[in-house]
Amino acid sequence: MAAVSLSVSTVKPLGDRVFVKVSESEDKTAGGILLPDTAKEKPQIGEVAQVGPGKRNDDGSRQSPEVGVGDKVLYSKYAGTDIKIGGDEYVLLSEKDILAVCN
Repeated sequence: MAAVSLSVSTVKPLGDRVFVKVSESEDKTAGGILLPDTAKEKPQIGEVAQVGPGKRNDDGSRQSPEVGVGDKVLYSKYAGTDIKIGGDEYVLLSEKDILAVCN
């Protein structure tokens, strides 16, 4: 079996899928208490790293995605597939799982 080396530039999502780099979770609470890894919540905000070509319509044409590379997005908590590449965490999710674009 051949070894495959993945990087963000080599991963191209298909259809209406979006590849999002997960933001770092908080290490301590507002009161200053340090949180262990087991108590941290999964972040729901990330930056779009790659975007697929878009969803196919009934007539065969493509509907372009509403998000682009570099957009900060808020996505559903349990959506997508978690992927780790080179020590960074990413989520591959469908465009419908993106709730909002953050400025």
